[in-house]
This record gives sequence, structure tokens and C-alpha cells, in this order.
Amino acid sequence: MAAGKSSESGETKKRKKSKTPEEKNEENNVASAEQAGGSGGEQQAAMVFPPTFSVAEIKNKQRRHFMFMKEKLQKKKEKIALRKKRKKEREALGDKAPPKAVPKTIENQRVYDETTVDPADEEVKYDEATDEFAPYFQRQTTPKILITTSDRPRGRTVRFTEQLSSIIPNSHVYYRRGLALKKIIPQCIAKDFTDLIVINEDRKIPNGLVLSHLPNGPTAHFKISNVRLRKEMKRKGKEPTEHKPEVILNNFTTRLGHSIGRMFASLYPHDPQFVGRQVATFHNQRDYIFFRYHRYIFRSEKKVGIQELGPRFTLKLRSLQKGTFDSKYGEYEWVHKRHQMDSNRRKFHL
Repeated sequence: MAAGKSSESGETKKRKKSKTPEEKNEENNVASAEQAGGSGGEQQAAMVFPPTFSVAEIKNKQRRHFMFMKEKLQKKKEKIALRKKRKKEREALGDKAPPKAVPKTIENQRVYDETTVDPADEEVKYDEATDEFAPYFQRQTTPKILITTSDRPRGRTVRFTEQLSSIIPNSHVYYRRGLALKKIIPQCIAKDFTDLIVINEDRKIPNGLVLSHLPNGPTAHFKISNVRLRKEMKRKGKEPTEHKPEVILNNFTTRLGHSIGRMFASLYPHDPQFVGRQVATFHNQRDYIFFRYHRYIFRSEKKVGIQELGPRFTLKLRSLQKGTFDSKYGEYEWVHKRHQMDSNRRKFHL
């Protein structure tokens, strides 16, 4: 009899071990319902079962992705239906409809910058009449740009330099042969160059751009990223022509941004040739400068098409130095400090 009991107890143990998680959950739900008793127990059981479902708990990757896309599509449909419902309500109310809610974006939630200037301000006009770019805007000089690279550039940097020279009129490309910039700058001044552009690279990829206005500066150092050559662009137009392009500068509203915008404008000659229908755009957004080069086409009297010619790239200002390039004794007007907020430093935005 003792052996029979022991064998029965062993079998019951095995049965307890072999229970699935679903059976355990069901037993727990039943037990909780019995303890609660009556209608209250039935309500509690209904609240516990079935368990809450989460897409993240699905272990199969394909199934999880399918359910996620299905849930996303359902939310999109609900959003569109709600938008249509609100539109009908607004049309029904007419003039009595409440004003539309303004969506929160990074731009409209940004804290107002004290350095934002008004172009009509007398102090700004005086600075424009006396700064290093005044001879260009007074049409006393014609832009002549020298484009060079770091020593021994690779294929991608060489192609980017050549394409950059094709979209900046009156620019010349010369490759360095181990010559220091301090020796290049006097030669540029002697040959009447107004600007010097240096493309630096790291691991065969362009990563830096130095722009120095000659002969008296200033010099800006940018980090360059997201470089897309013409061959890598989709739906690109034909090669750019030699016509002088129009220049568009967006959101250069602060004192620092005003200087940077004038520096970019001085690269292009006056009086653009509208026959070429080419536009060079420098768009500043959250202190990142996005460059695009387009050609616009008049499809009809009301419709205009745009073709991107390339190249495209993004700039981030790292420093602005007074005078020409001097890494050792140069006086910096502004320096970007990544993890430091110094109260004594002028906090400028573009």
C-alpha cells in the first residue's frame, strides 16, 4: 500500500509539472472568482481574463511586424476619419467654428533668441556698411573663389570638389601638394581671390569645410555631413549650366546668422541670369544649414516644377574666427561648445 501511495504521489507530481501556463492562469482566475463569490467574483474574473495583448510580446519577428503595421494602419484610418469629422463640423458651423489649433513644433516652441536682429535697425545697417563684406555688396569687388582640399584627397572628396566648383561661378580648383594654408592665403590674395574654400575629409568621406573671406577674413569652420553627389540622387535633372544662379538665404536672423548669410552671399556674383532658372538655397533650421541646388521649370501659367541638380549637403557651424585662417594665434569670435554652457560666452544661434 505504501508503494502504491508513493507511485500515485509521483504521478500527481508529474501531472502538476506538466500543466501549461494557460491552465495555470485559468485555475488562478477560477480561484479568484470563487474567493470573491457571487456577482462580484464574476466581474473580477471578467476583468482579469482575457489578459491584455501587446504586440511587443509576440516573439515571431514577421508576425510582430505584421501586427505592428496592421495596428499602425488602423490608427491612421481613425485619424483620417476624425479629421474628416472635424472638417464637416467646421463647415456646418461656418463662421461660428472655433479657430484651428496650432500644432506644437520644435520651431514654434523654441525660446526667443535675444540676438535676433531687424534688418532695418540702424546698428545693423552701420555694421553692414563697415564689415569685411561691404566692398562686395557695394559692387566694388567680383567674387573669385579658390577651392582646394586636404592633402591627398580620395575619390569621393575629389568628385564633390569638382561638383561644388560647377555650381559656384568663377571658382577654380587646385589640389594641395602638402602646402600649408598659411602659405596658400598670401598667394590667393596676390592673385585677387576673394574667398578660399577648403574641403577636409576623414576615412575618404568629406567631413569639414573651411570658408575664409579674403583678404581680411572672417574665417568659418563648418562640419559637413549628408553629402549626396549627383550620381547618388533620385529624379535628378540635367547638368547645371554656366548661368549665374539666384541665391536664397532662409532664417539667418540673428547677429551671427546675419554674418554667415552675408558670407554665403558673397560667394555668388551680382545680377543672376534668370534665363538659366537656377537657384542656390541655404536654409537654416535648428542651426543646421541645408544646401540645395535646383532648376525651376514653368509648366504653365500657374504651375512651376522643380528639378534638383545637386550636389546636396548639410553644414553645422563649429567656429567663426576673425581674420584669415590661423589655428594657433587666431582670435575666435564664436566657438561651438558641445557639452558646456558658459554664461560669459555669447550664446548665438543662426
